[in-house]
Formats: sequence, structure tokens, C-alpha cells
Amino acid sequence: MIPRYSREKMSAIWADENRFTIWQEIETCAAEAMAQCGIIPVEAAQNIRAKGNFDVQRIAEIEAETHHDVIAFLTSMQEFIGDDARFLHQGMTSSDVLDTALSVQLTQAVDILLEDLDTVLAAFKKQAFAHKFTPTIGRSHGIYAEPVTFGLKMAGFYAEFARNKKRLLQAREEIAVCAISGAVGTYAHLTPEVEAIVAEKLGLTAETISTQVIPRDRHAALFNCLALIASSVERVAIEIRHLQRSDVREAQEYFAQGQKGSSAMPHKRNPILSENLTGLARIVRMAVVPALENIALWHERDISHSSVERVIAPDATIALDFALHRMAGMIDKLLVHDDTMQANLDKSYGIFNSQRVMLALTQNGMAREDAYKLVQQAALRAWDEKSDFMSLLAENEVIKSLFNEDMLAQLNDIGYHFRHVEHIFTRVFEEK
Repeated sequence: MIPRYSREKMSAIWADENRFTIWQEIETCAAEAMAQCGIIPVEAAQNIRAKGNFDVQRIAEIEAETHHDVIAFLTSMQEFIGDDARFLHQGMTSSDVLDTALSVQLTQAVDILLEDLDTVLAAFKKQAFAHKFTPTIGRSHGIYAEPVTFGLKMAGFYAEFARNKKRLLQAREEIAVCAISGAVGTYAHLTPEVEAIVAEKLGLTAETISTQVIPRDRHAALFNCLALIASSVERVAIEIRHLQRSDVREAQEYFAQGQKGSSAMPHKRNPILSENLTGLARIVRMAVVPALENIALWHERDISHSSVERVIAPDATIALDFALHRMAGMIDKLLVHDDTMQANLDKSYGIFNSQRVMLALTQNGMAREDAYKLVQQAALRAWDEKSDFMSLLAENEVIKSLFNEDMLAQLNDIGYHFRHVEHIFTRVFEEK
């Protein structure tokens, strides 16, 4: 991922230095486990731990000749350790190192994303409670529907990202596995005990059954989860983009002092953050199909998955980390125009009460179809003539025969729509 959309902490996970550090730890833990199981001398394992090191530049030089990254790495380690390096990698295969290291890197990345989600959740919760009863018009198909509160919008996003966090925790559990099982995964030159010891040292669990590689359905599940989170990010971004439109202007991204929106038009304040989030979501989702296709490898293994993962693992996690961080800041500093929300409610001329009036008519004995027709005629007239909906109803003889002025006023009370806000908030923020 390009630096523009990268944060240092996440990018560092995919840097050569971290990758080789993990490789070294895997080889060292494996040597210690083998010593514990009597496969290699204890002194050799101690020497590997004490002297073990690598040189990134030297690894690159060796790989240029050998065309094999793990062999190049082991050769570099050997140059630091000396004779006892012959006990490195005993009975292991390259995938034991590569796959286990990828599991470590992915769990490191997921842990950062979990922190990001906590920040996102805090931002949504802040706005939800600040605007719990801030009335705004709800829309379906982009058309005025019935009133909601802006706090309910934010609470809905909070609940969605709480589900995303739950999914990500499950995906982390699935990917946090270790495979030290040798060629074709039979432990022919190792023991399952070695793998178990290494897994515990690394904070992983032993793969149930590997075929030289860790099965890629685990990885696909994680990338699908990242894509779900990215799509949730885009849903938020699209909402903010719509609310910031000049003809809506109910909420907008914070616009900093000195910020400029257009090279040509000085008046512009564009929703650049949310538009950026929409684009980043596409990058993350792009990893899903390759991850799914990686599941089907030849026989016990091939390396068709390798080049794919070297691209999608860094790009998807770095892009999502950046997106979550950006969205949390955007929501935290979001400018909410409750006056414009009220103005837009007023522009509806009260037609958002059409369902309530229709239901009241049916409860007073009118057939639903007749009630629908009567209310629809008044609502369409209110919209076309820019007239107050309830005033038009008050002129109708049928309405006058059923409802007095006080009853009509009750039907026009916007608070009716918010009777269960507290209940919804309890379900979102208090129930486990």
C-alpha cells in the first residue's frame, strides 16, 4: 500500500525486519522444542537463542543467487550462529516457517484493527448519545419517509460495528494457528509435541491437520471479514456524503482552518474523507476473490497462493486500518446541523404523519383501502401545493366527523415517533 494511505504501526508488521524477526523466533522456538523433546542437543538450542540474528541486506544477496527466501534466511542465520546452525530447521519445511509467520503477522494486524474498531465504536457512541432525540427525517429510496433521530442513525452504525468486532475476533481465532509438521504435514521427521510447544510459545494453536500448508479457508474467512468491515465503512461514508449535499446539509465533515475544497471554486467544502473511505473499501474488498481462489491448491500444496498473499495481506490490512482511523476521526468531529434537520422536516409539510393518520382512520372503522386513498390525496396535495398536511385533513368532512382539533394535534405530535428510542438504545448499548 502506498504511504499516503498507510499508518506506521500497521505498515511495520509487513516490513522485512518484522517478517524476518518472526522467522527467527519460529526457528529458535522450534530448536528449543526439539531440544526439549531430545531431537537436538540442548546446548545447540541455547546457542541458537543466544547468537541467532540475521542481516536483511545479506538475505537479499543470497536470495538473488538461490532464488529461495527461506534458504537465504537460514544461511544468514548460520553466519551468526556458527556450527550449531546445522540443527536449525530440522525436519521442517519452508511452509512451516512461512505459514506460521503469516499467522503471526495476521494476528498482529487484527489486533491493531480491533483497537481501531474500539475507537470507531467510541465515536459512534458519543454522537448517538449527543443526538439521541435530535429529530431528522428518515428516508427510503432517498425520499422522505418518517422521522427518526440522528442518534438512532449513529446507534445503528454502532451496532453494526459491534457485530464486525465480534466477527473479527472469531476470524482472529481461526487464523491464529501454527504448523510445524514438515513436508506434506505428517511429522515424519518431527513430532506433534514440537509443534505444540512452538504454538504455545508464539501464542498460537496447533493446526488441526496441515498438508504442508495451513488450509487457506482460514485465510479466506479473515479476508471476507475484512471486506464486511470495509463495506460497513462505505455504508457510513455514503450516508455522510448524502447528508453533506448542498440540498440536504444535515451533517458535514469537519472543515479545518485553511483547508481548501476546490482549486477552481473557493466556496466548495467537499466530503473528501467519506469519498476516500468509499474508495478504500473497494481496495479491501478486492482481496476477497483471490483469497477464496487460494483455497484450492494442488494436492498437498503448491505456491500459487504465495504471491497473492504477499499483496493482499499487507494491502487489505493497511487500507482498512487507515480507513477505520480516518472514519473514527470523521465521526468524532462531525458537524451536525440540527437546525437544518428541523428545516427539512418542516419542508415535508407534515406528510410524514400519513401512516399514523391512516392507521387512526382504520382504528375508527374505516376500511384500509379507503383510508389509504383519503390520506394519499391529502398528502399529495400538500406536497404539490406546499400546504400543511394536517390543515388539509382538518378541512375534510370525513376527518372532521372522526377527529376534533385536539385529536388531530395528537396525530401531529412528532414525539410519537420517538416513544421507543430509549428501548432501542438499551438494546444497543446495554444488552450483552
